[in-house]
Amino acid sequence: MRRLICALMMLTAPVAAQSEEVVLGLSKDNVAITTSFDGSEILIFGAVKREEAINTAEPLEVVMTIAGPSEPVVVRSKEKKFGIWVNTEALEVDSAPSFYAVATTGPIAQVLSETEDLREKVTIDRAIRSVGAPAGIIDAGRFTEAVIRIRQEKNLYQLLEGQVALDQQTLFRTRIDMPADLTEGDYLTRIFLTRNGKIVSNYETTIDVRKVGLERFLFNMSRQQPIWYGLMSLAIAIFAGWGASAVFSALRRN
Repeated sequence: MRRLICALMMLTAPVAAQSEEVVLGLSKDNVAITTSFDGSEILIFGAVKREEAINTAEPLEVVMTIAGPSEPVVVRSKEKKFGIWVNTEALEVDSAPSFYAVATTGPIAQVLSETEDLREKVTIDRAIRSVGAPAGIIDAGRFTEAVIRIRQEKNLYQLLEGQVALDQQTLFRTRIDMPADLTEGDYLTRIFLTRNGKIVSNYETTIDVRKVGLERFLFNMSRQQPIWYGLMSLAIAIFAGWGASAVFSALRRN
């Protein structure tokens, strides 16, 4: 497993009312997907810069999110009829991140208010956008729940409550495992500082996830030159079949 370390440098977020700022940077801002890629572990750590004494009356909390490229998702409902499973209903979720992780210093309901969550779309269900459902579909929310459930099983959606360590309300750190089947694109990384559920400072950056080497060559060819890609795939299949046949024939003769 490859390891990507997100080291926090001297880049500051907008100054909040309490003069607390996220000190954040990336020592490496890209993930290379190769034919042997089996996932990546993201280490994120940083500090809070302040010009005043620490407010001990209202503890500081940290919320981090990493979101992959969003795309529409068609969700189908199946029902068993006459002994076989058939599709009965389908709904297109307008936009769902291909990967989404939320890490916090405590229970999400305690560290972030509903109002802030609604505005910033931090929690997993809020990060998914589903405008409406076709006529005749009852309880459209179950389709969104199905997307979340399926992607949680594949480790593509993660809720890591209490997984951000915060030392003396100044230094914070966490780690997030990214699976092997990542979608290419920019992964938006957000860090929020909160007090009493209200956001007092935030910072955003991106991690670039791209295919490289042979993986990139084959991917580009399949998109830009599909005819040549199909012919090459056919030639490889024919050669592999002929090679296997020749080997078995030689073994039988011996």
